[in-house]
Amino acid sequence: MTPTTREDCVALDAADPLAAFREEFVLPEGVIYLDGNSLGALPRSTPGRVADMIEREWGRDLIRSWNDAGWWDKPRTLGAKVAPLVGAAADEVVVGDGTSANLFKVLVAALRMSDRSVVLGEAGNFPTDLYVAEGAVALAGAVQRRVDPDGPGLEAALAGGDVAVLLLSHVDYRSGTLRDMPGITRLAHENGALVVWDLCHSVGAVPVDLSGSGADFAVGCTYKYLNAGPGAPAFLYAARRHHAVAEQPVSGWHGHARPFDFSGDYEPAPGVSRFLSGSQPLVADAALEASLDVWAEADLAQVRAKSLAMTDLFLSRAAQAGISSITPSEHARRGSQVALVEPEEGAGYAIVQALIARGVIGDFRAPDVMRFGFTPLYLRHVDVWDAATALVEVVGTGEWRQERFARRGQVT
Repeated sequence: MTPTTREDCVALDAADPLAAFREEFVLPEGVIYLDGNSLGALPRSTPGRVADMIEREWGRDLIRSWNDAGWWDKPRTLGAKVAPLVGAAADEVVVGDGTSANLFKVLVAALRMSDRSVVLGEAGNFPTDLYVAEGAVALAGAVQRRVDPDGPGLEAALAGGDVAVLLLSHVDYRSGTLRDMPGITRLAHENGALVVWDLCHSVGAVPVDLSGSGADFAVGCTYKYLNAGPGAPAFLYAARRHHAVAEQPVSGWHGHARPFDFSGDYEPAPGVSRFLSGSQPLVADAALEASLDVWAEADLAQVRAKSLAMTDLFLSRAAQAGISSITPSEHARRGSQVALVEPEEGAGYAIVQALIARGVIGDFRAPDVMRFGFTPLYLRHVDVWDAATALVEVVGTGEWRQERFARRGQVT
């Protein structure tokens, strides 16, 4: 049952099985942070882990750390730690590079595995996916089409018989809509297409079962719900059944079968390691490892239950204030964010800025979406209540109409 008073929220927090995780994060006093779907909060263990990597592994042990500290194997050891969060086997995930680079790799690999020439993309997807797909199809001599994946057009587009690869986000970055991964993957396979899933807005927030869904490839970032820090390395998933035949286009040294033979010819490494290219950002890897060690202790079922409870509460209070949402009300179709819209031009951005001035941090996505992310490991029910109260007051009083809240920053 959705709480109806702040006291109800206090009681829920007292009984919260995830409550102790809040102490694992650095949270500024006087701030309610609802932007973890864009940049996660800092784990308390991260500065120490990064300092140890710099001072001991690099500063004292120098190049010996490639062996002694396991630097060379970090893409695989960290991939094995990500794997349980996405429903994959340990040898199906590697960590390294960024989401854009990894997406390019799997798209081209998937195109090379097919005799078809269409990448079916998602109208309104996050721009990285659209832009990378444009580049990949241009180099591969293919074409990109776009469709609304939440409408009837998806099935019709796949039925045309020319789609090589379907590229979708598991959770829509604007609306927070959660897609049916098993159902859509099955539909694509029945029509002869491979599927690439973008997990940037779902890993660490909603249940993900790549293996159980039959997914072919997936990519995702680690700086949102996984709290690995700005610019943190991304991850790449390739189903084991594709390892022997997948050929990615950035065939670098780290993806070679025997890199220290220093052969002049490329031979891909066995398994998912063939998707690696060059040296990885080991300082950033240390930050990711600290965060993944926290996640290893979390119960993902409890994370999902709390996420739904918090988004239910925020949606309910927003609706009472007459603020419209484009986030699905059904639990099965909702990620871990709430997206609100105000029809008046410029209102959304200004409302978010007015909330930030009050210490309630969300973000804005053009043209009119106010986004609020809910991160169960460190957010409390009472925080959600207070944030919703601030939203109601900002909108109800017209506080957001002050000129200072209309000034645009470079990052929204």
